Amino acid sequence: MAISPNSDDHVGDGGTDVDATAEQPGATATESTREVATDEHWLRQYARDHVVHLFVIAVFVVYPPLYGVLLRTPLGAEFNAFLPGLTFMIAMLFLGLFAMSFDFISGYTGYLSFGHAAFYGVGAYFIVLVANGDVPILPEGTPFVVTMVLGGLLAFGLALAVGAVSFRLSGVYFAMITLGVAQVIYELVRNWGYVASNPQEGPNLAGPTPEIRIPFVDSLSVALGRLSGDSFENVLGLGIDVSATMTSYYAIGLIVVLSYFAMQRIIHSPFGRVMIAIRENEERARAIGYNVFWYKMVAFGFSAFFAAIAGALFAAYAGGASPDNTFYFLVTADALIVAIIGGLGTLAGPLFGTVLYEWLEDVLSAEQGGLAPYLRETLPEGLLTTDVAGVTVLDAINAAVDGRSQLYLGIVFVLFVLFVPNGLLGSTRDRLGGTVAKRLPASLERYRR
Repeated sequence: MAISPNSDDHVGDGGTDVDATAEQPGATATESTREVATDEHWLRQYARDHVVHLFVIAVFVVYPPLYGVLLRTPLGAEFNAFLPGLTFMIAMLFLGLFAMSFDFISGYTGYLSFGHAAFYGVGAYFIVLVANGDVPILPEGTPFVVTMVLGGLLAFGLALAVGAVSFRLSGVYFAMITLGVAQVIYELVRNWGYVASNPQEGPNLAGPTPEIRIPFVDSLSVALGRLSGDSFENVLGLGIDVSATMTSYYAIGLIVVLSYFAMQRIIHSPFGRVMIAIRENEERARAIGYNVFWYKMVAFGFSAFFAAIAGALFAAYAGGASPDNTFYFLVTADALIVAIIGGLGTLAGPLFGTVLYEWLEDVLSAEQGGLAPYLRETLPEGLLTTDVAGVTVLDAINAAVDGRSQLYLGIVFVLFVLFVPNGLLGSTRDRLGGTVAKRLPASLERYRR
């Protein structure tokens, strides 16, 4: 991989040397025209490259009101059973951001961080402890955005400390050290009386609900929380009511989108290219002059920062945190599974893998709105009690469908590893011959012709 530390990221359009043209006598008008054309081309190309991003964001924006409309149609029961509810979509945002932060280090440098849940937990606990006034210097009223960023910086520092030891090794040894450190932190937190009166249950928010806002601008604030967040009635006089859950969905979604574009910008920078060079051939990257140790350390710190942001959003929405849903190693396992399903090394892939994960979780849940309750309520009583080899249809539904999302997710995971190793987005990229954002518009243009 021929990557030079001094390589220029700016490539001329079509090989035209604008500076050389500008030196020619009488070329001022031509130069201005060409600059305008270049600017228009750049804007047009930028819009084309981001049309997929805009489409995905638009889908997330319109989903809550569209979901509410669909539930009021004659097929409302079917939509309720087969479309994910809003609470599951919010969970998808938490896990999606966490999985993307995991992919940032694991997919782009090749170092699997099995202890990534430690950073997620740091962000979650820091938010709760600051809100409860249990962190020195920081008062209870510290703005949520400030606390969230500080929690991310704390996780960044923890990642540097962990990386200083673990990056001396590679492969499975690196993964095991990060897992070991995370387990030590997990055991410490669940037995540390300072964080909660019952540390095994974890701390809960005792003060006001955290608000996402621009610091010191009180009018631009939105309180998170499914039960205690802000709700709005008759928005803009359109007769549209926004529930607390929907408010949290949009507020959290905004931070997730900003975090995604921040990570994407880093990956597409010269720094990100070195990350990919380390993944492809670390020895060659070192040989051409890069200090790969510090590149890995900083990349690890960035991934920890965004993992803490995800944890902070989770704790603010849930109104608390516990060791088992933040610091536990299986939280990292969830991120690993959805990242593989979505596609490691694609950044957006883990988000799509999380959509599949949360959809299965919702459809196969035992709660109202799941597939099993829908079948029990809609199938005729005679069919439900039909006996086949001593097992009724109702027994089969309860045994094979009700609350079995983890079973089917495991099957899906095995199938993806065997037959779609590059994941959803990775396989799509292979099919298109490049990133979806850049290749899809051209592919659609061919079909339109």
